[in-house]
Amino acid sequence: MGLLSFLFGNKNEEIKSFYTRGAIIIDVRTKGEYDLGAIPGSKNIPLQIINAKIKDIKKLNKPIITCCASGMRSGSAASILNSNGIESINGGGWKSLHQLIA
Repeated sequence: MGLLSFLFGNKNEEIKSFYTRGAIIIDVRTKGEYDLGAIPGSKNIPLQIINAKIKDIKKLNKPIITCCASGMRSGSAASILNSNGIESINGGGWKSLHQLIA
């Protein structure tokens, strides 16, 4: 097992588990970035306004997978959601996430 598989293998399985449980993908990039390409069916809620959308996200009553360009903003978003009682996981960059769940 390679080091990357060791480090990220379990996370990929956890992300897949979230997805098979009906998780909603929230892309936290800006609208401009999102409009240039995104995972079909994902919701665009930029990181800058995620705190203002907590009530709406809670109403979805689903686990959340966050994504962005590289995984940095989505990591922040997942932390914010988790700290507000929303089950969420950082899915990393949207292109990698799309390949993982395709």
